[in-house]
Amino acid sequence: MNDILRDYLPILILLGLAVALGVILILAAVIVAVRNPDSEKVSAYECGFNAFDDARMKFDVRFYLVSILFIIFDLEIAFLFPWAVTFHAMTDAAFWSMMAFLGVLTIGFAYEWKKGALDWE
Repeated sequence: MNDILRDYLPILILLGLAVALGVILILAAVIVAVRNPDSEKVSAYECGFNAFDDARMKFDVRFYLVSILFIIFDLEIAFLFPWAVTFHAMTDAAFWSMMAFLGVLTIGFAYEWKKGALDWE
């Protein structure tokens, strides 16, 4: 039983430090925080639009394009990281399949760039 406790001691220490740091940061925010909010500071803000406008107003499609680009490159990183970690033990098929994946993403990025999705007016 003593060996089991010794094995888990580093985890318990890390957990204790994480909880202590969390409590310290929350208390510091409560003590140090500025308490003079104005109406502009506490108003709701999302996507550059006033929150109290008509819900049926026109929405710029460029917000969707930016979010799609973010998802594309986020997925690219999600696939690249495990590939890079196992690069030393990789076969030729795995290497070239990733090159094909990166090629498709590069073509998509070039298409978005050509269409002007990255230009903000």
